[in-house]
Amino acid sequence: MIENLETLIELSKTGTMMETSTVLNISQSAVSKRIAALERYYKRPLIEREGRRVVLTHHGTRLVEKVTPLVSELRHVFLEDNTLGTGKIIVGVSDAILCSWGSRLFGEVRDRMAEVEFTFHAQRSPVVLDRIRSGEYMVGVCTGSADKDSDLQSETIRLEPMVLIPSKREPLDYTLGRPLDVITIESRSGAWASIEEDMRRLEITRSASLESFFSVAQMAIAGFGHGLVPEGVARTLGVERDEYIPLGQEGLNRPVRFVARKSMFSRPLVQSFYQSVRELADLL
Repeated sequence: MIENLETLIELSKTGTMMETSTVLNISQSAVSKRIAALERYYKRPLIEREGRRVVLTHHGTRLVEKVTPLVSELRHVFLEDNTLGTGKIIVGVSDAILCSWGSRLFGEVRDRMAEVEFTFHAQRSPVVLDRIRSGEYMVGVCTGSADKDSDLQSETIRLEPMVLIPSKREPLDYTLGRPLDVITIESRSGAWASIEEDMRRLEITRSASLESFFSVAQMAIAGFGHGLVPEGVARTLGVERDEYIPLGQEGLNRPVRFVARKSMFSRPLVQSFYQSVRELADLL
């Protein structure tokens, strides 16, 4: 029954059988069978089709609202009691972090904590936070402001400098404070809220946006405009230090946070992981 309820909760988020099957790593047929089993059990329709998408009925919506906190707590109890007890940590990481300097950081952490088994998942920061809340991930390393995450324990481990990649990597005659249009991350990203105000202060305006910093950097390199990205992204793509303009000293940084539920954060194994991540992040 629990896995059927988990499937309905995920379907309410994704809106399609295909995306739900991808997230849960099961077939679309299995998704359909689980939903059908719930509908037989509750003797009422829980979903309905709207074109290619699926929406919850009134009964489906009420069921999801009532069972989501319960399912989250059950997942959390399992993670705390079973997973931690076996020396395993499940980590959600912002994909831009994991694809740049994060993999190197976690490699060093693994060498320091050789007795621990790590499982990593790369997602966008908002997804990482949602899955910590739902009990799927134990901890997260992601970006953005902690203002909206008062239900979670959040500690900043690094302020990563933002940099300007000039279009086509050609020399840019830029004076700080002069208005400049850039391509950068879109508004739903966890990083956007933490850089928007400083961009405005420096008179840097977002003229176009993309869903990932790596895409922003690639488009800047290809000559579609100047790109504003984290330094680690620029370095990973082979942009040399003398080819980009660092803005960290001007206060334009993206905060990188270590996040967990408060009860999870207090566990000794998670505390050890946090301390290692914080110490090694300072050396990057």
